[in-house]
Amino acid sequence: MSLPTNLLGTVTQRASAHYDDRPSGEQISLLVIHNISLPAGQFAADPLTSYVDALFCGTLDLTAHPSFADLSGLRVAAHCVIWRNGQIFQYVPFAKRAWHAGVSCFAGRERCNDFSIGIELEGTDNIPYTEQQYTSLLALTRYLLQQYPAITLERIVGHCDIAPGRKTDPGAVFDWQRFKQALKENKA
Repeated sequence: MSLPTNLLGTVTQRASAHYDDRPSGEQISLLVIHNISLPAGQFAADPLTSYVDALFCGTLDLTAHPSFADLSGLRVAAHCVIWRNGQIFQYVPFAKRAWHAGVSCFAGRERCNDFSIGIELEGTDNIPYTEQQYTSLLALTRYLLQQYPAITLERIVGHCDIAPGRKTDPGAVFDWQRFKQALKENKA
């Protein structure tokens, strides 16, 4: 399933090969919030020419920045990225298993990619996210909650929650209270 293009105006569909089929009969029941910027702490002026887009599409030039050498052989993509301006790019259909969580565990279950949807926010652990990002994230999350009722407010987590000690995103600057309160108010 792809996002409807009228969700927030235009949702840009981008093709990533960094996914596969979920295990047979697997129910989508977890939403994982991430952050990403390439190089670290630098944000794209144009998402279509960003290094993050190139990474998720498998076209990143590893010689473009010294820090990219560590990304050699990495095949990763989230289902969606929400850019600083609030625009959403979808890289992987929700019904497919995107390669976003890596080694992970939630509620005693390993391999969170099997049963989760991953959303990346363009950002870092210590630079506040934009109003446009929160607006888009709320709209996207409300859509996903309608489509996948097994995702509950308790099953919306950060990458840090499913890979503690290995991952820290979306970071201390992500306003979980604001985000979850807005979702609760929508349900009332």
